[in-house]
Amino acid sequence: MSQEFRAMIEGLTEEYNRQAAQIRTMHAELNDLTVTATSGDGMVTVTMGHRGQVRSLKLNPRVYQKLSPSELSAAILAQINTATAQVAERSKELMAPFVPEGLPYEEVFGAGAGPEAFLPAPVEPPREEAG
Repeated sequence: MSQEFRAMIEGLTEEYNRQAAQIRTMHAELNDLTVTATSGDGMVTVTMGHRGQVRSLKLNPRVYQKLSPSELSAAILAQINTATAQVAERSKELMAPFVPEGLPYEEVFGAGAGPEAFLPAPVEPPREEAG
């Protein structure tokens, strides 16, 4: 194998491994992502995880005096929707540099997907044969 070809292969290998490491770091940041949304009156606070799971729901003790059951339900849903939208936006911001143009976000980062879903294993440069 010529030195020029070997250098090209090694350069490509290094670049691939660098980009794969960046994607794994982004995915870890995404897994740690949480957003908290609080209603304007401070009665309802919702913390949402990166996959839409409600991690926390806090109600101001005065909420039962101020809101009817249907108003409370609507306030909770409104904050869940706000937090969900914020998580989606932040997720797309984190992933934008890595998602190929035209590839749907959900195919790469939907439920159950991870970097291994679209990345092959890291590669090693070819070794010279002893001889």
